Amino acid sequence: MKTPKDIDVLFVAGFGPIVRDPAASRGFYSEVLGLPVKEDSNGYLHTGELDGVKHFALWPLAQAAESCFDTDQ
Repeated sequence: MKTPKDIDVLFVAGFGPIVRDPAASRGFYSEVLGLPVKEDSNGYLHTGELDGVKHFALWPLAQAAESCFDTDQ
């Protein structure tokens, strides 16, 4: 893939993989990769401390399903 010469990417606004097993995913992203992931009271895992990414989150599958289909299944 060629990168256009007139584009200078400064950052990615947000990135959030949907995860089936939040605990295992937190272990991988936090412990294995060393990302500074924080957990909200509802289980939402995120950080704003990555260079080049304004917001990174691990979105639990049930929450993504609820958001898209109005059910956690």
